[in-house]
Amino acid sequence: MIAHRKDISIAGGLLALSAVSGAISSGLSTQIPMPSHVVVVVEENRDFSQIAASPAAPFINSLAADSKAALFTQSYALTHPSQPNYLMLFSGSSQGVKDDHVPPGLPFSTANLGASLIEAGMTFAGYSEDLPYAGFQGPTYGAYARKHSPWVNWQDGPIRGIPASANLPLTAFPTRYDSLPTVSFVIPNQDNDMHNGRDPASIARADKWLQHHLDGYIRWAKTHNSLFILTFDEGRDGGNNQILTLFVGGMIKGGKYDTTISHYSVLRTVEDMFGLPCAGESATAKPVTGCWITAAAVMKAPSPIPEPLRLVITGHFQ
Repeated sequence: MIAHRKDISIAGGLLALSAVSGAISSGLSTQIPMPSHVVVVVEENRDFSQIAASPAAPFINSLAADSKAALFTQSYALTHPSQPNYLMLFSGSSQGVKDDHVPPGLPFSTANLGASLIEAGMTFAGYSEDLPYAGFQGPTYGAYARKHSPWVNWQDGPIRGIPASANLPLTAFPTRYDSLPTVSFVIPNQDNDMHNGRDPASIARADKWLQHHLDGYIRWAKTHNSLFILTFDEGRDGGNNQILTLFVGGMIKGGKYDTTISHYSVLRTVEDMFGLPCAGESATAKPVTGCWITAAAVMKAPSPIPEPLRLVITGHFQ
């Protein structure tokens, strides 16, 4: 009788082991890694051809040539003017916004990247240069422009809201990069994002600003499982809206990639990294999959070991 029960336990244990093995395998991400941190910087109003190989942007082009950088040569913004593009990058939708004015009917209650991260137990923050204090909701302050900080439109909302404490001035950007939120956006002011001024001076100024403020993080990210994303809100009016987009990080297989991507593709990629639901049109966009060296193993929390398997492991039978 005891031997019979032992055989049942062993058989049941082996079946349970097979089930656990299958669950572990299905819990692994095979395409997109999960970075520890992602920092996104958005620049303004330049076509790909104005930045790539430009002598006015030596830092950006040095990043593009880095062995840990992916340069997307067929990256496109989605509309004009600025604000709808920022909203599309952040929420997969223009939210019906067609201009750069403060939208009506705020706060929005629609899906967005920041709220999805927070609801999943992760963290988000937007760091805006010249923002006078955390939670500021005015349209401008100095060279700060609210239209470039889309998360403000969900601030303190009862549904999919983003807390005022996540709407931060750039001075709050951590010097210890391991204390960064899971995902953060860094928005230069309009003097430093190529919005104001004439070329090539405005490009050169933004390039130097980016090096001064983000080079430390970029270097750190390449050895700390983290990612830097540089993109532009839109190209010049009258063009085809082709923009420069770069991914830099230790998990990147360096090179130029001609896969066509958009703001929705970038949003979908970040959502898939962290297992988040798709916001708006990101649900129909393809994530970026070709530039990763290896996919990080994203393991689901293991289920308790079934009793028969525990008996097999411990060698105890009754």
